[in-house]
Amino acid sequence: MREYEQLVAICVSTVLVMAGQGIVSPILPLYADSFGVSTTAVGATVTAFGLARLVTNVPAGVFADRHGRRFLLVGGPLITAVGMAGSGLSTGIEMLLVFRFVAGLGSGLYMTGAQIYLLDIAPSGQTGRFIATNQGALLVGVGFGPALGGLLAGRYDLSTPFYVVAAASVLTAGYGFWRLPETRSAATEAKAHAHSGISTISRFALLRSPDFVAVGLVSAGVFSIRAGVRQTLVPLQLNEVFGLEVEELGVLFTALGVIGLVLIWPAGWAADRFGPKSIIVPTAFLISFGIGVVAIADTLTVFIVGLTVSAVGSSVTGPAPAAFVANLVDEDQRGAAMGLYRTFGDLGVVGSPIISGLLADSVGIPFAIGANAAFIGVAALWFLFAASSQSRIDRATVSN
Repeated sequence: MREYEQLVAICVSTVLVMAGQGIVSPILPLYADSFGVSTTAVGATVTAFGLARLVTNVPAGVFADRHGRRFLLVGGPLITAVGMAGSGLSTGIEMLLVFRFVAGLGSGLYMTGAQIYLLDIAPSGQTGRFIATNQGALLVGVGFGPALGGLLAGRYDLSTPFYVVAAASVLTAGYGFWRLPETRSAATEAKAHAHSGISTISRFALLRSPDFVAVGLVSAGVFSIRAGVRQTLVPLQLNEVFGLEVEELGVLFTALGVIGLVLIWPAGWAADRFGPKSIIVPTAFLISFGIGVVAIADTLTVFIVGLTVSAVGSSVTGPAPAAFVANLVDEDQRGAAMGLYRTFGDLGVVGSPIISGLLADSVGIPFAIGANAAFIGVAALWFLFAASSQSRIDRATVSN
């Protein structure tokens, strides 16, 4: 039963961390826009956050393999608190970008540590369900945070949500310090130190695996949709074209989050029961279809229907890609593998807002949304044909 107590503890921390991101998600584009910048610069505020996670993921994973997970789970939220407080105090877009980068560093440390922690404690055959439970906690934070963020921004000002997130991040660090014990086993530590050069080599081996690259591209597509479409273009389109105010944006984002909350645990069960690939392929195509509808929507109703369809696809995809990656590596390689896997997703976070912003400025927001739909559709097709097995990347391959 100890693993279930640890699961609850990590989920509580995840709720607190992700509520912070949820609170700022509907107001960040409007906050950045208040500095009088272009859509590209608005997208850069999301990119700065993702870029920090991009450069943090793999080093954090290697650190976790060699020195443990607990530092990431406590130190990450403290760094996030600094970044969020600084974002609220920003007086211009340059200052905002710097502190969004700091916040991203903290997020990258925590989320990498949390994902490895879950793999450590999950019983055999329940990896998908454990990941899904934590992702459910993530969705509680992300889903209910926007309504609070919209309320705070509407009643006070656009900077207030950042201060609230900073306080919640400090609370998360304190909770993790008291409730999250180290899970790296002595055997794993011995293996990690015995193969002190293995992490770099194994990352190259992962990149030679068609399975890993294919699931990484799907992850990049999913995060491109989240960062480039939902967090950047959708709020602007709903505000400028359909006239939704910040409070209404918060309620809409919360409603979409509830969909994920309802579906995420069944998605984890399905990934364990039927295998991750059988879940990843149809749901990635469903995301592509939903975002394609958003791109061509000419009424608010059709726009929301498309967002809903894509939210269903994202929710059911949920834990399957991470479970797929977990099946590819041994215990002492989890940190490096999960760090690199998260890097694929953060490439989407970094690239999509900027590229989408450039497309929106030059061609239009609908075209930029459609480009994102096409990308994840192609990634799903690639995964369908390239990811043909779940065999582990063995030590012999890694060592060559």
